[in-house]
Amino acid sequence: QVQLVESGGGLVQAGGSLRLSCAASGRTASSYAMGWFRQAPGKEREFVAAIIWSGLTNYADSVKGRFAISRDNAKNAVYLQMNSLKPEDTAVYYCAATRQLGATEDRAYSYWGQGTQVTVSS
Repeated sequence: QVQLVESGGGLVQAGGSLRLSCAASGRTASSYAMGWFRQAPGKEREFVAAIIWSGLTNYADSVKGRFAISRDNAKNAVYLQMNSLKPEDTAVYYCAATRQLGATEDRAYSYWGQGTQVTVSS
């Protein structure tokens, strides 16, 4: 079992930055690939970024060059640094864990956090 708790969401103006954190607990948490997803009102949940234990990353095209995912295996934590935020980035952001390296579909992820709201005003 892996438990995930997100934090760091909030309200920010367009062009601003936020850093999301995800604390993972569970004996084997560090061995999982970790991902961030988001869901805007009325839309399906979509992949944002993922990282495996070695540090290899993968990003959705919509956030490449603006967002950066990182992890601290010693702290069992994953971070999402979001820069140059746009109103269309407004969504609930979820942290998730999977055994499937390189997975970008939400059905591949076994464990999910409760989500944290990010609102970007124009």
